[in-house]
Amino acid sequence: MVILAIETSCDDTCVAILKSKIQKPKTEFPFMETKVKKRTKSSSPSKSFEILSNVVSSQVEIHKKWGGVYPSLAKREHQRNLPIVLKTVLKEAKLALSDSRRVDLIAVTVGPGLEPCLWVGVNFAIELAKKLKVPLIPANHIEAHILANFVGGNSKFQITNYKKFLPAVCLVVSGGHTQLILMQGIGKYRILGETRDDAAGECFDKTARILGLGYPGGPAIAQQAAQWKSQIPNSKFQICLPRPMIYQKNYDFSFSGLKTAVLYDFKSRPPKIRKSKEYIGAIAAEAQQAVIDVLIKKTLRAAKDFKAKAIILGGGVAANEELRKQFKAKIKKDYNLPTAPYFYIPDSKFCTDNAVMTAITGYYHRKKAQRENLERIEAKANLRLE
Repeated sequence: MVILAIETSCDDTCVAILKSKIQKPKTEFPFMETKVKKRTKSSSPSKSFEILSNVVSSQVEIHKKWGGVYPSLAKREHQRNLPIVLKTVLKEAKLALSDSRRVDLIAVTVGPGLEPCLWVGVNFAIELAKKLKVPLIPANHIEAHILANFVGGNSKFQITNYKKFLPAVCLVVSGGHTQLILMQGIGKYRILGETRDDAAGECFDKTARILGLGYPGGPAIAQQAAQWKSQIPNSKFQICLPRPMIYQKNYDFSFSGLKTAVLYDFKSRPPKIRKSKEYIGAIAAEAQQAVIDVLIKKTLRAAKDFKAKAIILGGGVAANEELRKQFKAKIKKDYNLPTAPYFYIPDSKFCTDNAVMTAITGYYHRKKAQRENLERIEAKANLRLE
């Protein structure tokens, strides 16, 4: 089966082509990141995949001057980029839509996301499905971030008996979303908690804007924090920011107050201090650590409460190296190794938006694909996973 996938939920125009087949497995679990436990052998059949092509056209440079994504501008860029990206993907995959090796299924992200952007991808996918006379499957963007863990770091990967590692607690954390989700199977989810205001990635973007670090904020904050950590012994700044809701016995998040605390601290400093590299690094490091502390605390609490066999991360913020490192360390510290949950994070390039994760999602929901009345497929900005 050859799946063509389209993802336009925010400011990245993404198209990928994925090929699947069944074969004997090499390992029992599909997720490809470092784990607490060792893999075991299995003789059960597995699904083998090959990424024939994966192209992401970023709009970061275009949106930098706005300090964030400007929806109408992002929509225009998607309209311009999609035909170009599709042509590139087909060329890389050595696939012509008119030949006998044509696409068998199209998957498209329908939400959640920026509605003007989503509609560009949905309308494009509908017309393409009609032209090729193939079924179309709508994909949930949050589920796709979870299933991105199925994708290995190489172009070829296998997926086999993932069910024995369920239930799993999933943390999806990005610029637009921060959710804790209980996964009991593919298509079987329960949202345990989510942000009540700003998402973690949005908090990073706004903090970076306050500090004059530009967009996107996450990588800029991480860079400043890493540079400052090497100067800790000689730093004169000891900044303490709040960890919102960290001790509340629920699984919700709130990061708008953290952003406000950064703003108040910044405004309280003399102009000369505000511009100093040492101060910028110190407050960036503290803001990043505040977010990390809350994410880890809430996720591990949920994992213990629901006796999760695995902890799964997804979303753009999951690419943050400090978050990845501290999550692994905290799991090893808080659990005895024989009873520790497996811990999985996608390869960094599959944490941010991409169409490979959309293709995987489409594959697992292929039985729900629509062949008729494709116009009924709609973009839904606030689509829920439940």
